[in-house]
This record gives sequence, C-alpha cells and structure tokens, in this order.
Amino acid sequence: MNSIKSKPPVLGVIYGNRDFFPDQLVTEARRDIAALFAKLGIKAIQLAETDSKLGGVETHADARKCAELFRRHAGEIDGVLVCLPNFGDEKGVADTLKLSKLNVPVLIQGYPDDLAQLSPARRRDAYCGKISVCNNLVQAGIKFSLTGKHVSHPTSASFVHDLSQFLGVCRVVNGVRGVRLGAVGARPGAFNTVRYSEKLLERHGISVTTVDLSEFLGKADKLDAQAAAVKAKLAEITGYAPAPGVPPAKLVQMAKLGVILTDWMDANAIDATAIQCWTSVQQNFGCNVCTLMSMMSDKFLPSACEVDVTGVLTMYAMQLAGSTPAALVDWNNNYAEDDDKCVLFHCGNWAKSFLPDIKISTAPILGSILGVENTYGALDGRTPGGPLTFGRLTTADAEGRIRAYVGEGELTNDPLDTFGNRAVAKIPRLQNLMHHVCREGFEHHVVMTQSKSAGILAEAFRNYFGWDVHHHNAPQD
Repeated sequence: MNSIKSKPPVLGVIYGNRDFFPDQLVTEARRDIAALFAKLGIKAIQLAETDSKLGGVETHADARKCAELFRRHAGEIDGVLVCLPNFGDEKGVADTLKLSKLNVPVLIQGYPDDLAQLSPARRRDAYCGKISVCNNLVQAGIKFSLTGKHVSHPTSASFVHDLSQFLGVCRVVNGVRGVRLGAVGARPGAFNTVRYSEKLLERHGISVTTVDLSEFLGKADKLDAQAAAVKAKLAEITGYAPAPGVPPAKLVQMAKLGVILTDWMDANAIDATAIQCWTSVQQNFGCNVCTLMSMMSDKFLPSACEVDVTGVLTMYAMQLAGSTPAALVDWNNNYAEDDDKCVLFHCGNWAKSFLPDIKISTAPILGSILGVENTYGALDGRTPGGPLTFGRLTTADAEGRIRAYVGEGELTNDPLDTFGNRAVAKIPRLQNLMHHVCREGFEHHVVMTQSKSAGILAEAFRNYFGWDVHHHNAPQD
C-alpha cells in the first residue's frame, strides 16, 4: 500500500516548569522526549538547557525566548507539544503560544505521579497543572488537543498512540490550509448533488481554480501522438495497469489528455482535481478519464469525478489523515439482507492500491447509452478485505457553514459479482448512518481510505477548523 512520503515531522516542544517543584523532573522529561522522538523520527525545536533553567519555560522571559525560537522555525514546525513534567507555569505556556503566532495544532501532555513518590523531592502535580494550562489556552482562544488519558508517561503505549494521532491531525490541518483545488469542466447538469460554495471554502483558506473542459479536449486533440510527452505518458499508463483488449488508439487518447492535465496542474500549482466526466469526455473525446484519475490519486494528487469539489477536498484531507490514497465511491447498494453491510462502487477511478486485480477496461453503464467503444479507460477491480475509514465534507451554503461526517468499519471479502471498482463494507449501525446522510442532505458520494483514521479527521475538522462533525460510532467521551 502506498504511503505519503514527506519530510520528517517537526514539533516545537515546550517544557512547562514551576519554581517550587523539583527541577530534575524537567531534565528527565527532556531525556524521555528525546528518546521517543528519535524512535519515531520526529525533529524537536526546543530551548536548549542553557537557554533557560534546564530548557524549561517558567517565566515570561523564558516564554519570549521560546516564542522567538518558534518564530524563527515557523516554516518548519508542524505542531507543538506542551510537556508538563510537573505542574508547569500556565502563563508561561500560554504566553509562548500567543507570542509565537504559529497557528498550528497543540498537544498537551502531563506526567503521572507515582503514589510512592509524593514527597516534595519527586511530586509532580501535572494532573492539576494540565487543567490550569488548558484554562489559560481557552481564555486566549488557542485551540489544543488532549491525550486519551488525562496524564500519561511519554514512554507509555497510550501516549505513543496519542502522539501518532496528533501527527495525523497536524498533517490534515496544515495540508488543508492553503490547498489548491482544480475544477475541470462544468458540473454535470444531472448532478445537483455536487453543488458547493467556493466562497465558504475560500473563507477557510481553500481555493478553487476553474477551467473549461473544452480547452483540455481541444488541446489534447491537437497533440502529436509521437510527441515525447505523449510517449512518456503512454508508457506511464501501460506501466500502471494491464489493458487487455484496449485498442492502442484509445490508450494514446488517454495519454494526450493526461499530458494536458498534468501541464495545467503544474502551471497552476494544483493539489487535487475534480473533473467533468459524465458524460462529456465520452461524447466529445471518446474515452474515459478514470485511469488518469486513478494514477493521480495513487500519487497523492487525488482526483474526483463529476466535478465533486468537496468530494476531492475530502479525499485530500483523508489521504493526509491515513497516509494512504483515498477513493471517491458511491454508497451504491444494499448487501443482501445484512443491515450493516453495503456495496461501494464507482465506474473505475480508484487508486490501484485498492485494486490488486486492476485492469483497464470499459464502463458498461455509460457504454449502454454512449457506445462501449467510447468508454475505454475505466478501471475494473475488486478491493479485498481490510480496514476502512469513510467520510465526507460538504458546504451547507444556506447556513454558511461546512459540515462533515466520518467513521470507521471494515472492508470484507464477501462475494460480489459485478463490474467496475467495487467493495463490500461492513459498518456497525449502518442504517443509523444512512438516516443521518439522508436527513442532513449529504451527497451520494463518500470517500474511503484503507486506514483507521476517523478520530484524526474528527479532531482536525471540529477542533481546528470549527466545522460541524458527526463522528459515527465515536468512542464515548
């Protein structure tokens, strides 16, 4: 399975300290965090032990030093870990974050006390200090994340899990802010479901660049099949998936369109695309664009059909959360009489990491009205059993807000005799979820990844963006 390859994560670290608690606790915490970060490949930006007393933040002067350090590394820092080896100084932590102006996710960790070491020489009181720090951050309007347990040692399995989840939150928050989406073509007339508000997205730092599909088709048609760029794209396509029975001329058509699409994305710094497919590409160009979309999604440049802009935004966020490609799917069919199972389906544009039996084929449904010969380029393949995270973002235009739902389930190996890209999903309380999707007016498209990352998405969407989130089957608070 593909994974997102990027620079090692970088966290700013604040070691909270308070003068009447044992100083050696800060030194021990620095060792614990250093060992954990080395194990997980995380780079720390933090005060040196000589920059303040033991490198902790205890006074306003310390806060100013730490904030200045963070500002110098603002372009690197993905998030901030607040480590409380003891009660900590609530104002020092809050002042550091206010002065640094980083606007990145923040995780608050507090050390647990040992019942056998509650003497003044080893007492921590981070259990209490964490509450005070959070109180100050709420007063300052600074968003933060919490660990699963109120206090946890950095070497504990629970904190390692919390830190891993937090890094996912950082990827989603930092990645979605400033993302550039491309809308290629007009929304198909029959798909009111994919309407959205560009203005609401722009308010959250998400921009949409539009282009007329006819520009792409016209430019692609004029390309010479012998051009180096076309030959290179053709080689990429044939190396990506087998194409039994696909006429060579259709593969060349796909390659030409792929060259124009890639050039436009590069010129406009586009991170993800939503492309008009149904039915203009088939009618006016004579092939499906699914294979090209799959290839982009597999390289973490996700692509959604039917100009589903908020669908591809969801894909972009979900691939960041799960560190694996995302696919746009239809909530398509019931699975016999099992109320907790359904069939996920699309004509054929899922990344090949979902499709171990991938092949380039046709789209039979479109072919029935447009001619099968005009639908080469759709993919055929079945997704096997494994983990599932699903989700969807939408703009509630009339209410001026962005809404989402996320959840987890399993992909199963139950029999499924059909065509296209397909999977069987098992989701506890699926009927309740479908009621929510229908009552709240969500689209028939949903996004899936082969991961367990719904908690990351819920935290990023709700806490850091302020979006309305329904977390299906969420762990009880």
